[in-house]
Amino acid sequence: MIVAGRLVSGSPRRGALVSGSLPSEPMAGRRPRLHARMGSIRTRVLAVVIGLLVLSSSAAVLLLRTSLLEDLEDEVQQSLLREAEEFLRLSRGDDPRTGEPLEGDVQALFDAYFDREVPDEGETLLAFLDGELYEARRSQDGAPVGQLRPAVQYWLSLDEREQGSLDTEVGEARYVALPLQGDDAEGLFVVANFPAFERDEIEAAVRAQILAQLTALTGASLLALALSGRILRPLRDLASTARKISDTDLSRRIPVSRRDEASQIAAAFNDMLSRLENAFTSQREFLHDTSHELRTPLTIIRGHVELLELDGTPEERAQTGALVLDEIDRMTRIVNDLFLLARSVQPDFLQVGPTDLRQVVAAAYQRAGALADRDWRLRTGDAVPVVGDEQRLLQALLQLADNATRYTRPGQVIEFGASGDDGVGRIWVRDEGRGVPPEVAAGIFRRRERGADRDPSSGAGLGLAIVEAIARAHGGGVRLVEHTGPGAWFEVTVPRR
Repeated sequence: MIVAGRLVSGSPRRGALVSGSLPSEPMAGRRPRLHARMGSIRTRVLAVVIGLLVLSSSAAVLLLRTSLLEDLEDEVQQSLLREAEEFLRLSRGDDPRTGEPLEGDVQALFDAYFDREVPDEGETLLAFLDGELYEARRSQDGAPVGQLRPAVQYWLSLDEREQGSLDTEVGEARYVALPLQGDDAEGLFVVANFPAFERDEIEAAVRAQILAQLTALTGASLLALALSGRILRPLRDLASTARKISDTDLSRRIPVSRRDEASQIAAAFNDMLSRLENAFTSQREFLHDTSHELRTPLTIIRGHVELLELDGTPEERAQTGALVLDEIDRMTRIVNDLFLLARSVQPDFLQVGPTDLRQVVAAAYQRAGALADRDWRLRTGDAVPVVGDEQRLLQALLQLADNATRYTRPGQVIEFGASGDDGVGRIWVRDEGRGVPPEVAAGIFRRRERGADRDPSSGAGLGLAIVEAIARAHGGGVRLVEHTGPGAWFEVTVPRR
């Protein structure tokens, strides 16, 4: 027998809407906040999760209740048929106590049956002789005879076997009634089952399941609320950071500690901010450098133009015009250098491909003769393959060579070279000039840095900064290998892979 229970009849009462006075807060002020909350991703995710949980829980409880009630019906039906079959089988056999046939002896049949039978759960067994109760047995949750008078009167009126159900004082009774005709008496055997108690157990089990489902639903909803807030935190930080960003402060970043999709969006936003910050920084540096570097040539041009009318001879005016044109050419070079430095942080600054550094230094050696009258030399060995921009590397070498000409005299040696080892390719320019003073060497690659004895009008101090920008764009660097003299040795390194 199964242990079952009863489900409280009826459906749960629904809460009613109680009319009353409206809250003092204006509806116009509540609607935007309500719409904002309902439209948030967190609310929608939570609503979907709760909806799915409610649907699955309701289906599970309904399926459990239906299955238990169907099992109870089958169990009651099988129990009744089993008791009736055992009684009929005994009636066709012999008395286990005496060995005499029981057929025709109704009283002996009842005695033999009740001597060995114990009622199952919810069962009541009744035996009648000539309309009077002869024997009654019931389980703990079976019904006593005193509460079955209308049903007993109905069963006593039967002339043939009947199986069915009746409403009694203790609930519905499922029964099988077997009228018997003996040799000297008439009998009636009734096996009745009262499933109300087992239905109560089923309903109690269902209520416990509903309570467990509600507890699980509440816990899952709170967990979903916490997890959704944690998952969507990078998006909220993104919105907050975006509101705080201005054109003068792009340094704010969103903390990223996980690898989910929201964190990936935040990381992509941080990368975008870094690119924007680099772009704005490059623009500010370009404007600052332009105003700083062009101030001197513009002052020179203005002064000579104002004095042009004081030149008394054509030769003097021609000299002034040549000086002005020279300053204009220098301004053009400065603007080009500044533009190159500004572009060095852009993704399209390099056009990389397989490059042999021997070919780069060879091309620089071929072009260096036009820079100045020096003893140009070339030193190379085996091939030094790298992945880089051949034209930018050539530009860096020529810039170093031009810088070397400023600190050497005619006839002095300036050497180009290339080598590679340990996964790094190297190209260098070495001269035998005056070298670099120690107080200048530390910051020689910074913008507007010049040699200690350089004339400010001779250049903008951007040449070595350009070399460093090209090297850095390749993932390498530039350094001053030797500077204590005689001469200086500048080396550019490029990763070979």
